Amino acid sequence: MLVYGRNVAKEFLEKNKKVLKIIIQENFSEENLISLIEKSKFKVEIRSKREMDHLCNGLHQGIILDVPDYQYHTLSECLSDPNSEFVVLLDHLEDPHNVGAIIRTCEAAGVSYVILPKDRQVPINATVMKTSAGALENVSVVSVSNLVQSIDQLKKAGFWIVGTSLEGDMDYRDVDYTGKIALVIGNEGNGISELVSKNCDFLAKIPMIGKTNSLNASVAAGIMIYEVIRNRK
Repeated sequence: MLVYGRNVAKEFLEKNKKVLKIIIQENFSEENLISLIEKSKFKVEIRSKREMDHLCNGLHQGIILDVPDYQYHTLSECLSDPNSEFVVLLDHLEDPHNVGAIIRTCEAAGVSYVILPKDRQVPINATVMKTSAGALENVSVVSVSNLVQSIDQLKKAGFWIVGTSLEGDMDYRDVDYTGKIALVIGNEGNGISELVSKNCDFLAKIPMIGKTNSLNASVAAGIMIYEVIRNRK
């Protein structure tokens, strides 16, 4: 998998994570990264800006790393972790920038696990890594075959399932978040799927006071995540 950007490169090189190849642009002059590259002794290729642009669709900032694909965690790991009392589930999100931003918020808020389905969901790719700005180092992403079945397992483990919905029957500030909580964030266009919605214990809504009738998924996730954290102090 190709990942790109100076922050992502710095994260991989400083943590001495496995890198198959480093590709840098001609006349690359970021001294700190050059120093890390020299110390790493990984294979380095120098390419023109045009060649770099063809390798990735995003802003590479003159450096691209070829790294092993992301290694997902399992739901069993999450359920057996005694510190896992607040998890976030993503219900088929399509925008990698949203997924990366949510993972970054989770890391900042101390959420250890993010659960996402294998199908019809953005995987952990280069854009997600770049947007998360290194947060994947401290957040475990779990990939599951069936979100509803996973919710059932979470319930059996004592989690309360809180979904976010414009049609929710509770103000998000009125939900009791003091127990084990699994927060579900819905798809950007359609929100939480009907089957997932039916399996939630609570459906919480963020009041829309202005003319805008919805929030970006990552913004809504940030509001909800920090409301959960605020209530658990």
